[in-house]
Amino acid sequence: MSLSLRNTFLVLFVAGLYLLEGTTEFWIFSGSPDSALKMLNFALIAAIMALGVNLQWGFAGLFNVGIMGFVALGGLAAVLISMPPTEGAMAAGGWRVLLGLLMGAATIVLTVLARAKMAPGHVRTLTTLGILVVGFFVFRWVFDGGVAGVEAINPASTGNIGGLNFGGENYKDYGWMAIVAWPVGGLFAAGAAWVIGKTALGLRSDYLAIATLGIAEIILAVIKNEDWLSRGVKNVTGLPRPVPYEIDLQSDPTFIERAASWGLDPVTASTLWVKVGYSLIFTVFLVVLLVLAQLALSSPWGRMMRAIRDNETAAEAMGKNVTARHLQIFILGSAICGIAGAMMVTIDGQLTPTSYQPLRFTFLIWVMVIVGGSGNNFGAVLGGFLIWWLWVMVEPLGLWVAEVTTAGLDPTNWFAVRMSEFGAHMRLLTMGVVMLLVLRFSPRGLMPEK
Repeated sequence: MSLSLRNTFLVLFVAGLYLLEGTTEFWIFSGSPDSALKMLNFALIAAIMALGVNLQWGFAGLFNVGIMGFVALGGLAAVLISMPPTEGAMAAGGWRVLLGLLMGAATIVLTVLARAKMAPGHVRTLTTLGILVVGFFVFRWVFDGGVAGVEAINPASTGNIGGLNFGGENYKDYGWMAIVAWPVGGLFAAGAAWVIGKTALGLRSDYLAIATLGIAEIILAVIKNEDWLSRGVKNVTGLPRPVPYEIDLQSDPTFIERAASWGLDPVTASTLWVKVGYSLIFTVFLVVLLVLAQLALSSPWGRMMRAIRDNETAAEAMGKNVTARHLQIFILGSAICGIAGAMMVTIDGQLTPTSYQPLRFTFLIWVMVIVGGSGNNFGAVLGGFLIWWLWVMVEPLGLWVAEVTTAGLDPTNWFAVRMSEFGAHMRLLTMGVVMLLVLRFSPRGLMPEK
């Protein structure tokens, strides 16, 4: 079988899995279009994340295990852009918080300038320590006072600084601001990636992995504990969205008439309509990012990145600045993960910091890239769709296995009892088995790099 024919078969196979879920009530398939569309929307987001990781690993060989942190920053951007500002927050302490952050940044800049201008010695060391100690205490005094003021504003429902949505009480009418938040999420992630890259990209790949993992945990700890920013673990709910609300559609006579012409009741039709809307928007973003990634891959810059990936020493001997190029692609890949993180919070309608787990937002994305085929953008996207389908469907698959293997047994039988608990633990086992099988029989992935 030729490579192009095999790739076509794989694409049709994965598309068929989603089609069966929406149309066939057979085996583990529910036959629910609503379930299939929901799965498809999250698969589109997962494919965007896999595309970002593929840029870093497939193009440049950068081992980033801090994907969760960049995704969380994207979610934070969705809150800070699409939610309305909390009334009175800026006057109560918001401006003081911003001033404190500026003073913290100024302390760091002043320290760097002092060390650059002064000759090495005791005087420079004492000056550095003096600036840092004084700057820290002044920063904390200004910052903490502002935080206390913001968090004191109705902590049961707000207690945070809010966002930039200017719609006030009708902020949900400005759903387009959710789409504005997505590239801002990319900028947040890119900024964090620049800081991480400037400090860690000179390290070996294993040390880079440890550094990115640690910084991702720091980012998450900040989001969880800084209530003034996004309410911490109290969550932010009710985010606006760029598609209509079901209840509005169900009260629209034109939509009710249209639903009747489709043979659907208004409730079912509105649910499907909203999910199809998300699918179209997410598909546009995925296609744009995929086209840009393909153009980058085939450009001289892309060829240079792959040459650096294959042999850094030879690339350096040819005069290439390896660290600077690594920084570029690290920022690009992280920005794409940030965009996906903002999209995920928008479709969820809430930011829940405790839901960010390395298993879900780092390990699973890596499985998608490895199974799909690192170094191939189409392979990463295919892996995103396939692994997400498996991630969702593996639990009913496990229950089916348990039902078949325990048929005829007494429900109290120890084997039947153990197998009844089998489905809930199938996900981790299945992901590991799938990755091992792919690495054994197709180590370059299902759709390998050309």
